Amino acid sequence: MKYLTNPFAVPESSGLPREVFGWRPYLVTFSASWAAACYGYDGGFIGGTLALPSFQHAFGLDDAASAKALAGLKSNIVTTFQAGAFFGAIVGYFAGAVLGVGRKPALLAAMATMVVGSILELFAHVAMLYTGRALTGLAVGSAMLVLPIYIAEIAPNAIRGRLVAIFEIMVQVFLVLGFWVNYGVVRNLPGENSSAQWRIPFALQFIPSVLCIVSVPFMIESPRWLLTRGRVDEARAALAWVRHLPDDHALVQAELADAQASIAVEQELDDGMGVGNSSGRPPTGVVREHRRLWRELAAPGVRNRVLLSVALMMLQQLTGINAVNYFSPIIFQELGYSTTEVALLATGVYGIVKMVSSVLFSFFIVDRFGRRPPMLVGAVVMAVCMFYVGAFAKIVGSNPATAQVGGGSPGGQAALAMIYIYIIANSASWTSIPWIFAAEVFPTRVRSFAMMFPTCTQYLGQFVVVYSLPYMVNSIQYGTYLFYAAWIVVGFVFTYFFVPETKGVTLEDMDLLFDAGAPVWARAARRRYETAHAAGVTAVAVHRLETDGKEVQVGGVEQIEEV
Repeated sequence: MKYLTNPFAVPESSGLPREVFGWRPYLVTFSASWAAACYGYDGGFIGGTLALPSFQHAFGLDDAASAKALAGLKSNIVTTFQAGAFFGAIVGYFAGAVLGVGRKPALLAAMATMVVGSILELFAHVAMLYTGRALTGLAVGSAMLVLPIYIAEIAPNAIRGRLVAIFEIMVQVFLVLGFWVNYGVVRNLPGENSSAQWRIPFALQFIPSVLCIVSVPFMIESPRWLLTRGRVDEARAALAWVRHLPDDHALVQAELADAQASIAVEQELDDGMGVGNSSGRPPTGVVREHRRLWRELAAPGVRNRVLLSVALMMLQQLTGINAVNYFSPIIFQELGYSTTEVALLATGVYGIVKMVSSVLFSFFIVDRFGRRPPMLVGAVVMAVCMFYVGAFAKIVGSNPATAQVGGGSPGGQAALAMIYIYIIANSASWTSIPWIFAAEVFPTRVRSFAMMFPTCTQYLGQFVVVYSLPYMVNSIQYGTYLFYAAWIVVGFVFTYFFVPETKGVTLEDMDLLFDAGAPVWARAARRRYETAHAAGVTAVAVHRLETDGKEVQVGGVEQIEEV
């Protein structure tokens, strides 16, 4: 119970020194997560800003010929960011691969791009707005590729889920800020001729990006990334600092040795596929290196992780979460809360509920109850909420007498409550866990390359969902919510059968859970891992046996005895 009441308590089952769970991993995580705040703020402010009278007047949206044309303009403005983020993940990865830079310089470059894009968005010109949106999206996409990997690589195993989820907390805090900034400016700077009304929300994007730029030079580089570059002494120093232990402490030495052994085994496997080199170091040519990466990604035991991560990211988007985030004022107006001010107020309350739920999840749930249970329970709750909202929207939309008072009716109030319950369930499950899962499951030497695929899927899914929502609400109304409810049911089924629990598994031992011999079914794969782990089997030991040409059955009696 101590762990439930005090989120910073030392996990009793970890067997690690208290110093490991001190302030340093949290400081590094929060410092890096200013990049995630940029992502969250955009999700919070842009939908409400599009609804501001001054913004619509400045950019000619109030002259749109029809509701359909207005929906198209809004979709284009919002989704330019998602398109930029999609390509940002790709550009960010390949820029890092060609230049050979670590996690810190990658974050720094992304935030510098964010500043440039934010400046361009302050000009009252559509072309400049689109360019700025594309650049800020490019920055966020490349940052979100690096950030969860970086946090997972510096985190102690026992609190890895919590630390990776902290970047989601930053997303939610600034999402709330974006919601309430819009409400504040519409209350205090009224009128369609007030340029400050729409420029203030855009200008506040500078805050998290500049804070991240200031923080990055004081952060450590990822020890695991340093090891892949042969910089062992720097890796040891970085690991010792973040664990708050001396360089020669047994825990630091053991963790470093495990990571080195895992990287060495991966290199041996690469050599066996004919893509390594005789020196045992990573291939130096970019083309040669990526030939190796593609082969390894397609290999049994790795491709399944890519497919699971990509599927979870797409299913996360198909829960409708970013549709609600970006267009919550439109959704609340659809439910009968018709004035701009009331819709923005409901949106602001929505943001607070979302933020509080994310904080509670990050500190009390993810490392206590794991990944699977929250996702399964969350899917059930979300589906019920979306089915109700869809049914209510159908009733209100088909009855003109109730359409005008939908928001004030008992049914409308229940629909509003269902949206809030939906976001509580989503924040405690599907908002963070796909990111946590993708950040922790990949082998070290392909982690950045592999992470590019779920990250791109995240923003491709966002683009499709956010672009389509105004059209869906305008055309099929209530069917929008039923569409998302159906996909939530699909997400439940997929998670139950195919997504194994990763709680408590070290980054190096993920191979025991996902290797080529692992069962496809989630619960069987977890039982196999637990049997092997209880017998003291490690992924490195298994790979050594396979390299020696011995028959290996992970979790079986033969292998455990041989090891």
